[in-house]
Amino acid sequence: MVPSAPAKAALPPITPLDAYRLRWKRRRAVWRAFRARHALQAVTRRPIPGPGAILGFACLRNEQTRLPHFLQHYRALGIAHFLIVDNASDDGSADYLGAQQDVSLWRTDASYRGSRFGTDWLNWLLTRHGHGHWCLTVDADELLVYPDVETRTLRDLTVWLEVVGRPAFGALMLDLYARGRLGEAVPDPDPVQALGWFDAGPYDVQRQSPAGNLWVQGGVRARVFFADAPRRAPTLNKLPLVRWRRGMAYVNSTHAMLPRDMNAWYDGPGGSQPSGVLLHTKFLPDIVPRSAHERRRAQHFHTPAAFGDYYDRIARRPELWCPTSCQYEGPEQLAELGLMRAWAWQD
Repeated sequence: MVPSAPAKAALPPITPLDAYRLRWKRRRAVWRAFRARHALQAVTRRPIPGPGAILGFACLRNEQTRLPHFLQHYRALGIAHFLIVDNASDDGSADYLGAQQDVSLWRTDASYRGSRFGTDWLNWLLTRHGHGHWCLTVDADELLVYPDVETRTLRDLTVWLEVVGRPAFGALMLDLYARGRLGEAVPDPDPVQALGWFDAGPYDVQRQSPAGNLWVQGGVRARVFFADAPRRAPTLNKLPLVRWRRGMAYVNSTHAMLPRDMNAWYDGPGGSQPSGVLLHTKFLPDIVPRSAHERRRAQHFHTPAAFGDYYDRIARRPELWCPTSCQYEGPEQLAELGLMRAWAWQD
């Protein structure tokens, strides 16, 4: 354990002109969110707990197989209420979520890519309902873990964050996969059990300018799908847990946010900032048909046509496991590997 929480990371210096542009970029993001509210139709609106409650936010489509474990995982961590946008699911996800007493649900048929991959919709819900709350924003295939997660809830974590003056908590998105060819994972209600292997590295960490956000790449998707073009590999850094206040905005999923100072609270794998890991369960058995469907929809990536080779490689169902793969044993293992950073709790 580190003896105390370090100060936030130093961000690259910026010019007055860049600072001015970032202020306007944040205002545009807030305005886009305000306009995006018109695309959302309330399905179930349940009472949202008071400011002391930790809220969960997600945007999803056709995630019925993941939802029971997803909700169970985050309920156990202490999420008091979920605010979820369903983007035209046709697999029963909306009906399932609508029956959950701790879920408020909105539905939209609007373009996922046109909403900046759901960011505008979630920014609106965060602005409207998240002010004053600790808010966890994740995808349905992401399961947050952190040091001592078996014995410490999100309430414990957020209390500690407030004591040490940290308004946000970062995490590495860690892709899990199974042995065997892609799509051959043995189905399991717990997706971590169905997958269970990961790449411990390498991970490339850069600090972007002018916003000061991280850019972390690497892991299995860089190794298998983007070995010939590593700069096109997915971004793996996220800032999912934030004490929200009006005027904040995510600008690229939860990879980056404004005001820029918020990006200083995570410095990636191997860094000194206290952090967690989002176990990414993308590679469940349905990955091949889902990817074929998403390729036709062309709602992912800023330029979907440029990622045809990525979808082609998924369709060939490669083996993701390799001799250097690590079998997942728990959060302590991830801390020992430097993929997240432990800290000394203050009770």
